[in-house]
Amino acid sequence: MGRRFFVLIIMIVILSAACSGGEKSQTTLTISVAASLSAPMEELEKLYGNQHPDVEISFNFGGSGTLQQQISKGAPADLFISAASDKFQLLTDEGKIDEQNKTVLLGNSLVLVVPAEGEEVSISSLDQVGRISIGTPDSVPAGRYAEEALRSMDILKDVENNIVYAKDVKQVLSYVETGNVAAGIVYRTDALVSDEVEIVHEFPAVSHTTIEYPAGVLKEAPNYEAAVEFYEFLQTDAALKVFESYGFTIK
Repeated sequence: MGRRFFVLIIMIVILSAACSGGEKSQTTLTISVAASLSAPMEELEKLYGNQHPDVEISFNFGGSGTLQQQISKGAPADLFISAASDKFQLLTDEGKIDEQNKTVLLGNSLVLVVPAEGEEVSISSLDQVGRISIGTPDSVPAGRYAEEALRSMDILKDVENNIVYAKDVKQVLSYVETGNVAAGIVYRTDALVSDEVEIVHEFPAVSHTTIEYPAGVLKEAPNYEAAVEFYEFLQTDAALKVFESYGFTIK
């Protein structure tokens, strides 16, 4: 009886070792992404997860300038997707972006939004409506584009005392949705996913710097090979269709 029990224990140990040996180790990718991409990226996370159950995605959403500074100071990241070419270029110049795995992925446009149930607002009456929200220009590309657009229309000086700065475009959108401001300037893609705002003006592309979303793998990515695989996935037809469904243009 004792010998049989001993043999049974040995068999259980062997089977347990065999089972654990067959399991794939989990990889966690850290991806720093412009806040304006949060909706499509969360959908793509599910799509990618179905194909790669051994890979977990951890998103760090924020203003592109803030994310760039974090990475520049050593914050761990596998992939960076910016809403501004200049922020991406800063990291490229520092040698942090892998030159073999970088591309301009998407495009976007800039719009003026107001609360859906708010008072009537137009671009010509912007200096009379009260508070207007834009992203902080130094760290939020959409805020810089907004300043450029308002300056090109010669109305920045008329409205700058009423500007409420936000940490990213999501916060601008939230201010408008809740009626804390009379209007805000966000990406068209942000406005399209909200039922609580209305687009009243789309700024001409010539009024501001071209809106581009460069993406690249970090040269010192903790999970370099997995990061390259996800980077390549973002350029597949399936992934690009998701981006297009949210209003992004494909470069």
